[in-house]
Amino acid sequence: MTDTKTDGPSRLSRLTFHNPLSEARAERLIGRLAGNEPSTVLDIGCGWGEFMLRVLAAAPKATGVGVDINAEDLDRGRHEAEARGLAERVEFREQSAQDGGLGPADLVLCLGSSQALSSVAPPEHTVEALRALRGLVSDGGRVLLGEGFWERTPTAQELAGMWPGAAVSDHHDLATLLDLAVAAGFRPEWTETANRDEWEEFESGYQADAEVWLADNPGHPAAAETRERLDRHRGQWMNYRGVLGIAYLTLVAAR
Repeated sequence: MTDTKTDGPSRLSRLTFHNPLSEARAERLIGRLAGNEPSTVLDIGCGWGEFMLRVLAAAPKATGVGVDINAEDLDRGRHEAEARGLAERVEFREQSAQDGGLGPADLVLCLGSSQALSSVAPPEHTVEALRALRGLVSDGGRVLLGEGFWERTPTAQELAGMWPGAAVSDHHDLATLLDLAVAAGFRPEWTETANRDEWEEFESGYQADAEVWLADNPGHPAAAETRERLDRHRGQWMNYRGVLGIAYLTLVAAR
């Protein structure tokens, strides 16, 4: 049977944040960050900028800039800003975070986007990204860094099932990540990590639009490619599940 009810699946409509981040954790983070009364907020690799928009809503004197290279996500962010009455206080820019002209800001958000600040391969890219973040934040300001780390050293079999070319050197452990942040000129104000529920909600939401579309459109010309992509990503997730963690580090820029 051929069914071509739609041109293709919706993209990430089930996700609130493009990270393993629960509403409860987001609320706590935003409360702490907004409590410092930042006047400027910079979001690196912002996507649709949900977290930044919530910070701006909680810090009514602040303005924000979000940068990303995905035009579709940026358009979603602009639409959300308009709907929430925040359009005059936020700018979404389609550009590389390495193009310059950014910061310093009182609060810098970099949630799963450190690769946007580095042109070198792991593990050195973490060091370069942290140095770049220190240059983007005002003295005494905050950086919220969402960064991957190994919960434990992955086995060779697990690495083989992850992303292409996955290696132990792709990530540090949490202790090393914190040491690198200190060496880059920060003090860690708060350290927390995503839990299993947050990961499962994120990964399920990441796939859900396309999975439902595929179930409804098995004969669509794009079905084979979509099926292959979904099955590949699910297999990767099953190999890094419980091995790859995400740390949310609130870092203070040392004066």
